[in-house]
Amino acid sequence: QCQLSGLWRNEQDSLMEISAVRDDGDFKGKYLTRVTLAGGCARASPLKGAQQQPGEGGWPTFAFTVRWDKFSNATTAFAGQCFVDAAGKETLTTMWLLREAVGSLKEDWKATR
Repeated sequence: QCQLSGLWRNEQDSLMEISAVRDDGDFKGKYLTRVTLAGGCARASPLKGAQQQPGEGGWPTFAFTVRWDKFSNATTAFAGQCFVDAAGKETLTTMWLLREAVGSLKEDWKATR
């Protein structure tokens, strides 16, 4: 079984800490990113999400959002799945979309990465 709660590190050395996942799948935590739009040092930002409980023999899917409001006017949505290999190592795979605020509708084209 894959457990989302705990401390996770990604390839860019950013850290994510997820508190206990509630019975309904909801969870909260914080994301300490080392990659920022403005550059500089690592900053912690709040995250909120939900995990879909898997069927028998499956791996859970999840989604969460991170508000980067302490250092950037942007929000990122992540969606992914948790896997466990034969040795018991848990791995999260995710895709993300980052939405940055822009000054006008004409600039909307460059707001999402």
